[in-house]
Amino acid sequence: MATVEELRRLSRKVRADVLRATTEAGSGHPGGSLSATDILVTLYWRVLRHDPENPGWPERDRFILSKGHAAPALYTVLAERGYFPKEELHNLRLHGSMLQGHPDATRTPGVEVSSGSLGNGLSIASGIASALKLDGRDSRVYCLLGDGECDEGLVWEAAMFAAHRKLDNLTAIVDRNGLQIDGPTEKVVSLEPFADKWSAFNWNVIRVNGHDHAQLLTAFEEAKKTTGKPTVIVADTVKGKGVSFMEGVVGFHGKACTLAELDIACKELEGD
Repeated sequence: MATVEELRRLSRKVRADVLRATTEAGSGHPGGSLSATDILVTLYWRVLRHDPENPGWPERDRFILSKGHAAPALYTVLAERGYFPKEELHNLRLHGSMLQGHPDATRTPGVEVSSGSLGNGLSIASGIASALKLDGRDSRVYCLLGDGECDEGLVWEAAMFAAHRKLDNLTAIVDRNGLQIDGPTEKVVSLEPFADKWSAFNWNVIRVNGHDHAQLLTAFEEAKKTTGKPTVIVADTVKGKGVSFMEGVVGFHGKACTLAELDIACKELEGD
C-alpha cells in the first residue's frame, strides 16, 4: 500500500508525464489535469477496489471522469497502474489512438464511461450506483466533476436523484480549482455558497485541500462510513498545480506547453 509520501512522489511523476504527453500532442487540457492529479492518484493507489489485469471485474469499484477534458491525467494514472503500456501516452489525441481527447470506453482499458459532454457524469454515476444496490453488490462509485461543470442543471438533477435514492455507495468529488474555460467560476456563474448547496440537496459534504493526500484519504474513509446519503468531497485545488508559471492561469485550461516551457516544468516537478 502506497504511503502518503509515495502518493506525493507519484503525483509529481504523473504531472510531468501529463505535460510530456500534451506537449507532444500539441494540444490537450493540462491545467485541469494537474489540479485533479492528487485526487486521481489517491483513488487509484489507495481507495478504489480494482484490477488492472481484469478491468471488467464485476466486483470492482467504478470511477467516472465527468470532467472528461482531464483525460490526460486519467490516462497517465491508468498507464502507471498497468492498464496499458506507458508507451501509448505518446499517442495521445492521435487519429485512431486508444487515447482520444476525451475518454472513450470502447477504446481504452480502465475507462468506465465515455465522457466529455459536461454535466453527464454524475447522472451516469448515480444510475450505476443505483443498479449496484439493486443487484446487492457492495461496490462503490466515484465521480470526479469540475467546478465549472456544476453550472450544468443536469448535475443538480442527479444530485436530487442520488439523495432521494439514498445512494450512500456514491461519492462525488468536485475539483474546485476556481477556473473554467471563460475565467473565474465566480465571475462566469457564481457557485458559492457551494458546500451549502450540496448540503441543501441532502448530501454529506466534506471540504478538503485537494492537494493533501492525507486529507483526501480521511475524506474517502468518512464517505465509506456514511450511511443513508451520498457524499460529495469539495476538493479545493489550484489549476496547473505544481508548475509555477501554470498555477492559477486560465490560459492553460486547453493549451499545451511549448518545449521550452515543458523543460522548465519538468525541472520544477522532478528536480534538475
